Amino acid sequence: MTLRSLIGTFFGLALAVAVGAPGLARQSGSSSGWITAWATSQQALGTTTMTNATVRLIARVTIGGDAVRIRLDNTYGASPLGIGSAYVGQRVQGAALAKGSNQRALFGGSATATIPVGGSLVSDGIPMKVLAGQDLAVSLYVPDGDVRPSQHTGALVTSYYSQNGSGDVTAEETRTPFTGTTTAMWWLKAVDVRTSGEGAIVAFGDSITDGSCSTVDASNRWEDWLAVRVDMEARRRGGVRKAVINEGIGGNTITREGLQPPPDSTPGIERLDRDVLSHHGVTDVILFMGTNDIRRGASPAQVMSGMENIVKRVKARSMRIHGATIIPRHNAAPSATNTGWTSAKTAIRNEVNRWIRTKAPFDGVIDFDRAVRDPASPDLIHAPFNCDDIHPSARGYYEMGFAVPLDLFRR
Repeated sequence: MTLRSLIGTFFGLALAVAVGAPGLARQSGSSSGWITAWATSQQALGTTTMTNATVRLIARVTIGGDAVRIRLDNTYGASPLGIGSAYVGQRVQGAALAKGSNQRALFGGSATATIPVGGSLVSDGIPMKVLAGQDLAVSLYVPDGDVRPSQHTGALVTSYYSQNGSGDVTAEETRTPFTGTTTAMWWLKAVDVRTSGEGAIVAFGDSITDGSCSTVDASNRWEDWLAVRVDMEARRRGGVRKAVINEGIGGNTITREGLQPPPDSTPGIERLDRDVLSHHGVTDVILFMGTNDIRRGASPAQVMSGMENIVKRVKARSMRIHGATIIPRHNAAPSATNTGWTSAKTAIRNEVNRWIRTKAPFDGVIDFDRAVRDPASPDLIHAPFNCDDIHPSARGYYEMGFAVPLDLFRR
């Protein structure tokens, strides 16, 4: 049985502002054995408010190890975030945890912490054996009133919270107190695992990396399939053991200047430090952006220049970077703030893709364009892989996950 058939039967703010560079730099320097095993990109201030309540956030790690630690970001917070208590446990279903798995997280030895506006905080390590593909539950008690979360809006994973006024239920292992649900990811930026693995692969992109049109709670985005393949390859052949983490934001662009309408999230060249270079153990980056720049009127030169900016900075950190070709979009008339898509924009996409395949300074190329385009009409998405003329369907994401050559990540 082939690996493909086997799986078919079964997963811009600068760092100094957003994270607090001195503290994180010290953490980086002393983090031997730590690899970021899950991450997400905060993008906005949420509208939900918490008062004296607890949130339980679900994150699936993509590499196993013997300890974990969490990173909390208050990037878009309107006020300092007080953490009254934090726990990490192993999720079994919904908000319920495996009995006896829930453990307190400390911050510099303290059970409480405050994260300033725009700041970041990494917990102390927690001894805990975890497996690749395992769901962890990070529970945070927020004692203050009317606190709005800094969040990743479209997490496509259900998390849970208790009702306002319910107090600290972080230590609770049952689902009973957690009566509310959200598919945004509040405050949790990353989960690191202490492991003997060989590094992490960061998928750095827009909504097609974020997973628009994939299935909530199904873990069927393209990088989810890549994570399964990487793990199974290691199990079968003793190959490279690496985490795969998703740093996609819906609507994200590479650049900012001159785009109309202006970007509605921090562009890639501005969030690279926060969302890629600050992670632990990163060996490889997959850059998959550009379609939203082109939709907003960017020229081929602007898109390519932005990519070269990212390539240069990634390579300066001794990481490899692989470019992904931009998939087709179907022509659409402008509406409201959406500038639509035209044949002229398709021509720009094709020019950028030729450059990615033949001239760009990437260490490798992943041809997502060829993976999902219609064989009879290459400027369109193949119908079985097409969700909404912009994003792949769940089946299309599966195809993309298998289009990534695993050889790119071997030593």
